[in-house]
Amino acid sequence: MKTILICRIFFLLVSLLACVVCYKFLELENEWPLWQVLCVGMGMASLIILIDLMLQGFSLRGLSALTFGLLMGGGVAYLLAISPLFEPLENNPELAQMLYLSRLSLYVIVMYLATVIALRGKDEFNLVIPYVRFSPQNIEAQLAVLDTSVLIDGRIAAICKTKWMGYALVIPRFVLDELQSIADSTDPVRKEKGRKGLDALTQMRQMKHLNLRIHESDLSDARAVDSKLIFLCASMQAKLLTMDYNLAKIAEVDGVEWLNLTELAKVLYQEIAVGTRITVELVRAGKDPGQAVGYLPDGSMLVVNEGVSQIGQQVNVEVDSVVPSAGGKMIFATYRPSVLKH
Repeated sequence: MKTILICRIFFLLVSLLACVVCYKFLELENEWPLWQVLCVGMGMASLIILIDLMLQGFSLRGLSALTFGLLMGGGVAYLLAISPLFEPLENNPELAQMLYLSRLSLYVIVMYLATVIALRGKDEFNLVIPYVRFSPQNIEAQLAVLDTSVLIDGRIAAICKTKWMGYALVIPRFVLDELQSIADSTDPVRKEKGRKGLDALTQMRQMKHLNLRIHESDLSDARAVDSKLIFLCASMQAKLLTMDYNLAKIAEVDGVEWLNLTELAKVLYQEIAVGTRITVELVRAGKDPGQAVGYLPDGSMLVVNEGVSQIGQQVNVEVDSVVPSAGGKMIFATYRPSVLKH
């Protein structure tokens, strides 16, 4: 995040200034060269930033988290400052300056660490503070957590491209890890699914209008991915976007709402009736002379009269009849080159 980067740069500049002030204030010219003082001070600052980078798994939510982090950091620093840790310095008047600088450094370091932890995440408080739930009234948009099955399905990218997606999409890091492991599988089928999911994710990340977030916080490794997803949705008060029906039912038991792309496709799909004009791709020849066969998005077979010459092409057809079958329904249509889809 740019905000955290600016915070880190500001911290380094403050540390550099503090080194120069300490060098002049403590009159270290005769004991230490300036470059050594700068190396020690900036080395400590770099170590603190390294600790900050190691704490990326912790996150809080929203701008209010910044205030929370500052208050907590200040409180911890105050308790440490008045602790017996500094009693040896208090009893020696000659070390009063050292005591002041030590306490000042303690406040800067602790509050810095608390601040960057707060800025790193915006989605949840109760993952960091168990059993405490904050009201989501200030959330910018409703959250939907994606699982691996949605990315592998691929249709989520097309839906997001239409700008109809009204949710801020959250992809947990452990879902990305699972997707990567599928893409690296030796099984050709699983490998193809994993790559399809990675391609869909790449398309989504290129959509500037899409509110897409990678959730870095992870849970205990002992938890299964499904359990992590449900717990994360419940913690963030988000909906679960999945194609896994069994996972969706388990989420319902735990009080987590879920979204299903298949149900959305069924609702949006055009109802087929006699006289309906549609466009379909013809994939093979039919049983009778001149017939060609295509399939609708719901899997229904469409038999097109006079369409054998158009196999492999997207063609316009007009429905002649709809016949129920064991697999759902079979649709008969006639090839109409002049028919436009509407």
